[in-house]
Amino acid sequence: MGTPSPASAKGEGTASLDKALDVLDAVGRAPAGLSQATLAAQLGLPRTTMYRLLGTLVARGMLRRDPLRRVYCLGMRCFEYARAAYSMPDLVAAAGSELRALRDMTGETTYLATLDGLETVSLERCDGAHSHRSSSALGMRKPLHCTSQGKAMLSAMPAERREQLVRELTLTAVTPHTLTDRRRLNAELALSANRGWAIDDEEIVPGVRCCGAPIVDSHGQVRGAISVAGPSFRLSMERLELIGPEVAEAARRIGAQLVVHAPPTSVGEVQVVPGDWAFEGICPVWHAAGGGSLMWADRLGPAIHRADAGSVRGEPAADRIVCTLEAPVQALLPHAEGAAALAGDQWWLVRPDGRTQRLTEMPKRRPSAVCVAPDGRAWACMPDGDRWRIGPLGGDARSAPVWRLAEPASAMSWDVTGQQLALAAAGSGTVFVATPGLTALRRLTTVPKGSGVLAGIAHDAEGGLWCALRDGWNVVRLGPDGSWDRVVALPGPCPTGLGFGGRARDRLYVTSARDAVNREALDAAPLSGRLFRLDVGCRGVVMTPMAETALA
Repeated sequence: MGTPSPASAKGEGTASLDKALDVLDAVGRAPAGLSQATLAAQLGLPRTTMYRLLGTLVARGMLRRDPLRRVYCLGMRCFEYARAAYSMPDLVAAAGSELRALRDMTGETTYLATLDGLETVSLERCDGAHSHRSSSALGMRKPLHCTSQGKAMLSAMPAERREQLVRELTLTAVTPHTLTDRRRLNAELALSANRGWAIDDEEIVPGVRCCGAPIVDSHGQVRGAISVAGPSFRLSMERLELIGPEVAEAARRIGAQLVVHAPPTSVGEVQVVPGDWAFEGICPVWHAAGGGSLMWADRLGPAIHRADAGSVRGEPAADRIVCTLEAPVQALLPHAEGAAALAGDQWWLVRPDGRTQRLTEMPKRRPSAVCVAPDGRAWACMPDGDRWRIGPLGGDARSAPVWRLAEPASAMSWDVTGQQLALAAAGSGTVFVATPGLTALRRLTTVPKGSGVLAGIAHDAEGGLWCALRDGWNVVRLGPDGSWDRVVALPGPCPTGLGFGGRARDRLYVTSARDAVNREALDAAPLSGRLFRLDVGCRGVVMTPMAETALA
């Protein structure tokens, strides 16, 4: 007899593989397990063949034999493979309660999906209360362009990634309502990104409407989407306008729960500036005159500190108090002659030598946050009825953009181009971005509560946004897409303010608090309340100092 041909050998191997997979399928469908005899009878295989297959599958960990009941069950290797392929069990666990809550609130079916290539894959479903309802099967794949989940995930992606996927999509008309024009699709994605949720208006199933929102984790990565779906006669467009924000908020809560791989952590990079501690240090600002010095405030002191640039070798110079004020310091801004300090309801010019002078042209209203734009104009977040207004501080602001927030901003920072204003809202843990020419604010990221409370923020010249996380023991750098790309550990739990300084503006100064640190933490962090310095390797934003003329 001759040697079997490659084709026949391949056929025999495939047949054996098919039989082994049939065994796995049969055992997988039987939660209580199956005996060897039952398997042989169900699959019509000889007992010797079944014995050989079972022995191999047990040896490879795909099956395990229960010696008491004498049945075969799925082995741990199957679960390991499932975890590797299905890489987001945390997503399903985090979404479960939110899916049920949305189902109970709307009475309609809710879904969880993730992205796989150019399609969405359904991971979980909570059936609605009505007999006539949406009922897509788990594991079903759908195109991105005609589902609310797909459009929601696309809308939350960085622009470059979104544009790449949209170019690759085949815009097939599944129903007469399906979007098949890329310009219209891009316009709808922009709208969805602005409001935080997307709509499927009978675009994949006639007579069915859906509302979906993206799930974004704490590093800014799109992990999936949730949606509410039901018959169009129950889910009118007017009702979807009401449901959409609820879906978006549920998706935000899911994203905040997701466990992500920690970004690289920097250890040992921080230097402590010699000097006395402050009760609550805030607002480090750089004054370039006379070789350069850093001015910062102790809110509760109340006092203004000054630290010189340091020696040629780069060691941080000693910090000292240059003046005390009569009321708690609320804010400190860079000024052409030093720094402008708001103490109580009065603004003061504090010169580097400690001399003070009233600034009579400054507004008396107390802002929740202030900063200076690259053009030298001061900006503030001020109360405005039941909301908060973000705009120029004083003067004629009619020609300037104005934004409004539902909560006070705790810190603000303009980027080097003057084209983006970052706002930190400590209450919700959200970082917003305001862009001149656009009235709506964009959510850049939401910091999980376990990571700390948003305090000071500062831009570097590369577009990164540095955030101080109070009670988090660190500062983090956010990329343009909101992802965490650097974490720097601090020797104290409560960083409060950030500011770039140094002759090359490549040093990040961090103020910290001591008054709110409990005894146990203070024993472990005796440097709490001190001024820290970090050489970050990239230049900071060079701001034009504010002068009184900037308010006119």
